Amino acid sequence: MPVHKKNYSAEHTGPFETLLERDFMGFPGKYFIGENLELTGCEVSLNRLPAGKGIPFVHAHKRNEELYIVLRGNGTFFVDGEEFPIQEGSLIRVAPAGERAFKAGSEDLYFFCIQTEAGSLTQATLEDGIRLPTTTSWIVPKDNK
Repeated sequence: MPVHKKNYSAEHTGPFETLLERDFMGFPGKYFIGENLELTGCEVSLNRLPAGKGIPFVHAHKRNEELYIVLRGNGTFFVDGEEFPIQEGSLIRVAPAGERAFKAGSEDLYFFCIQTEAGSLTQATLEDGIRLPTTTSWIVPKDNK
């Protein structure tokens, strides 16, 4: 069960190997986390696609770009008629109109997919982040060094 507090939400989904136990509209291995974590700026799915299996359709989006982050495994990614190999460490951004699909190769494909409205990022982390004097159990205040 997700935990919801004033400034955060948290959930433990379990090992990624158990993702095939989850089902999204008839697609085992896909888990959207946006609703459970009350995300307001993006949607994220955790994914495990069994070896040799492919998404059975090509799709595009109306407004959202997607970022795919491959955590483990290998496969083939298709965008706008081009196919290219993917593996652990592959990062793929697809614009909304990009026609996309993917297939796992000889190993199960584990990946995150992050969706957000194209063009909605107005500032990067360096412009948005604020360092605070708050400490944690592992941060030693500079005054105590």
